[in-house]
Amino acid sequence: MSIQFKPLADRVLVEPAPAEQKTASGIIIPDTAKEKPLNGTIVAVGEGKKDEPMTVKVGDSVLFGQYSGTEIKIDGSTYLIMRESDIYGIF
Repeated sequence: MSIQFKPLADRVLVEPAPAEQKTASGIIIPDTAKEKPLNGTIVAVGEGKKDEPMTVKVGDSVLFGQYSGTEIKIDGSTYLIMRESDIYGIF
């Protein structure tokens, strides 16, 4: 998957993981009750700041805060753009 978008400075573009469709017991969750996913995959990375190189790379699975980032649409897909400091960790 190639995206023609390059984040600036210490920003990253994250593709959020899909929201859960049903609970572990099999109850289907309606769209209005779905929680925003807190993890995703990095699809684009900025160059970093002059004195702070980026520690994440494209393809990393990351965990971020519930209210982190700004939702944007590129080519019909929804992504989050956020600063690297908004990412809690890599798994």
